Amino acid sequence: MTLTAAAEVGAPGAGPLLSIGAAAQRAGVSQRALRYYQELGLVTPACTPGGLRRYSEENLARVARIRELQNLLGLNLDEIAVVLAREDRIGQIRQAYYDASTVDSERHGLLVEGLRLQEELRALVLAKRAAMDDFLADLDARIARIHALLEEERGQ
Repeated sequence: MTLTAAAEVGAPGAGPLLSIGAAAQRAGVSQRALRYYQELGLVTPACTPGGLRRYSEENLARVARIRELQNLLGLNLDEIAVVLAREDRIGQIRQAYYDASTVDSERHGLLVEGLRLQEELRALVLAKRAAMDDFLADLDARIARIHALLEEERGQ
């Protein structure tokens, strides 16, 4: 899944459901991480009558999206919760927009809401990029100081 693709929450699909151990292995995370993602409301596995968690392909895609947002953008889980909630709502808006029973006035409202959500996501990414730019500038200044000290040593 690419960063631009929205991973949408879905109920367990028609495919086989995996135990927490098998899901953790497939997703490349620990069972503890899966439990924590569930506790935070980031992933919602199915549960058996006995309380065992069962994970669908949609759940695994959601975990992959969480890991992508952590690794690629450096988002923390609170920020990821915001992103996922916005992406989920955008998916709902998309469905409603193309639903045959949706009237034009509702479509307009859906577009306005979708635009607002996309702009909020963009602002989050821009803020993260600005923080990274600041960090890079600090690293560049440190590197320049070390180069200057090395040059000073050569001159002595």
